Order: sequence, then C-alpha cells, then structure tokens
Amino acid sequence: MIHAHLDAESVGRVRLAVSPALEAVWWLRYAVNGGRHPVFGDPGAAARWALRHPDVRLVAQCLSVPGGPTYMPDLLTPKPAPGPARRTLVEQLQAVAGTPPEEAAYQVCEVRFLDGPVPGDVLDAVESGAFAARAANGLRQFWQDAVADGWGRLKSVLDADVAARSGELATYGVGHVLRSLHPDVSWADGRLTIRKDYEETVHHHGSDVVLTPMAASWPRISVQVGAPGSAVLGYPAAGVGAAADRPRRPAVARLLGRSRAALLGDLAAPRTTGELAARHRLAPATVSYHLGVLHRSGLVLRERDRQVVRYRRSAEGDALLGG
Repeated sequence: MIHAHLDAESVGRVRLAVSPALEAVWWLRYAVNGGRHPVFGDPGAAARWALRHPDVRLVAQCLSVPGGPTYMPDLLTPKPAPGPARRTLVEQLQAVAGTPPEEAAYQVCEVRFLDGPVPGDVLDAVESGAFAARAANGLRQFWQDAVADGWGRLKSVLDADVAARSGELATYGVGHVLRSLHPDVSWADGRLTIRKDYEETVHHHGSDVVLTPMAASWPRISVQVGAPGSAVLGYPAAGVGAAADRPRRPAVARLLGRSRAALLGDLAAPRTTGELAARHRLAPATVSYHLGVLHRSGLVLRERDRQVVRYRRSAEGDALLGG
C-alpha cells in the first residue's frame, strides 16, 4: 500500500489537469514492450517507427519491461503547471530538459535500475549530463510521430472528464472526488491510500497535488506521489471504456492515425502535396509532415517530375491497405 498523508494546505491545492507527457510515456511504454491497450489495441506502426530515433530509444530503455520493475522516472512526467492547457506539453518538455544532472542520475541509475546494470547509451547520457535534454527531445519526437495526430480526439475525452469532476468538486468536495477515482484509491482522515504490492508512506506539506484523467493507462491508475514536488495521480478517464462498445475504426486508421490513413488511401495515383491539401482540407505543411512520416516508413514513394514532386503508395502501402 501507498499511504500519502495530505495536510490541510495540500488538500486545498488538489486540482485537475490533463498531462500530455504522461500520456506519451504510457504509449511509448506499450510500443517498447509490445503491449496492447485494452480499448485502442496496438500502439501502431508510427509508434514503433519512432523507436528508431536514438533519443526516443533512450527514453524507452528507462520504461518498464515485461516482468521487470514498474517504476518510471518522475522526471519524464512533470506535473502539469497551472495555466492554459495549450502550453502544457511545451512546459512539461522544458521541465524535463531542465532536470539537474544529479537528479537525473539518481532517478535513472539508483532508482530505475536499482544500482544494477544500466544500458550503455543511457549511462553515457547520464554521465555526460545530457540525459535530461535528450529525454525531452525523445519525448518531443515520439509525440510528433505517434501521438499528435490523434491527440485532438483523445483530449476531448480527457477534457470532458475534467469538466465533469470539476463539477463534482464544486458540488460534493475534494473528499468525494478522491474517493471516486478508482476502486484501488481510498481517502479517509487526511490520508490517500493507494493499493499497490509494496509499502510506502509519504507526507505532503503544502504540496500541489494533481489529479489527471488518463486514456493510455486505462483502466489502471498511474501513481506518482512519492515526491511531494511532483505529485500526480493518473486515474482512468470516464468515456474511454465506452469506446469498446462502439464499432472499431478501420485498422489502418488505428495504426497510423486518421489523417495519415486518409492520405495513404488517396495515393493509388500520384499526387502532389498541394493536391492532397486541397482534397483533404488540410494545411500544406500538415500534409507535408504526414507524407514525410509515411515516406520514412516505406509506405509511400516520392517521385520528382521536373519541378514537381508527387507521392504514391508503395507495395508495402498497398499491402497494408489490403491487409
């Protein structure tokens, strides 16, 4: 069990916020471990492709593996700061990059790997003091390649949960909200108890405790309350499970994201970026980015005809659609 004691000031500072970094880390965790989400299934080809980037791999090595420890370094999932949600991810990545080298070394080498063998490139990054900056870049790269395309739809579910629980907070109070997060979470006498297979007790004095709805970890909880300065409790967002009762999106859209799947499906004939932008009502820069991902994945070919560049599906792209 985890026993987190909250003083009166900490209770008064409990708040709700969406954490893009925490979502990204969990999706990366699925990708590196070969796991499947109970509702959304496979994390997708784009997520696995992102693992080719050295900084994404650096982060991935610090996440849990099947049968291994479940601790994920807190520095990878900073607490969302108060303020406009549109800046949350940028601020979180800045916080990751700003982690002091000695704190990164402690969390990665002493806590994550328990003083055991540390992967060579991870150890090199820690010892050179570059781990935090590279981890921030790895999370940014993974977000762009694997999460950003579907974030708008996912965030609408998370925002709806925040709005609903904010209403409960106003109507019934903090205690009601804390007790209703998950069957493994209870609240009584100023103590937040979280069911885990180990014992830990922490005292929060004037802490800013963030409750964040989660889609990636659904239906589990994601616990980060050991350090008062980075206290975040991720709980299953309402509405995620209902997706299991709705017709599944096409398999290719689940793998690539809706926009990339639509573009891939429209490339039986060669088309330019401008043509695709007009046909799909997307900004040319957005189309160019998605085409770059599809091209690097080997799903589309790029052909130059004088001053014009056209894209068309490759044999691998045809096979994916056919499958």
